[in-house]
Amino acid sequence: QVQLVESGGGLVQAGGSLTLSCAASGLTFGSVIMAWFRQAPGKERTFIARIYTSTGNTVYADSVKGRFTISRDNAKNTVYLLMNSLKPEDTAVYSCAATNNFLNAISHRYTYWGQGTQLTVSS
Repeated sequence: QVQLVESGGGLVQAGGSLTLSCAASGLTFGSVIMAWFRQAPGKERTFIARIYTSTGNTVYADSVKGRFTISRDNAKNTVYLLMNSLKPEDTAVYSCAATNNFLNAISHRYTYWGQGTQLTVSS
């Protein structure tokens, strides 16, 4: 019933920019905390950013702070990840996630996940 669908991935040269989108359906989008994760080949999935519901406050991983911006459009049931100054080490599958639970969000445990979209950054 709940579906998260990422889009916008692709091949980008180092220093370039790209915006990922995640369209949600089957849930009350305005009541969920949304987040972005990424998983590079052979590595564990890691937290990138999250955005809260009522406040719109955001939290970023140190690796992307100052380069990436998470935002949401509740009218469109969509969360975005604006990525600037991309580096080859940003290459990964990027997935969005959702949870209604504040504590689970803090501990990076999310209820719903998208299928992921591939970002490749060339040097």
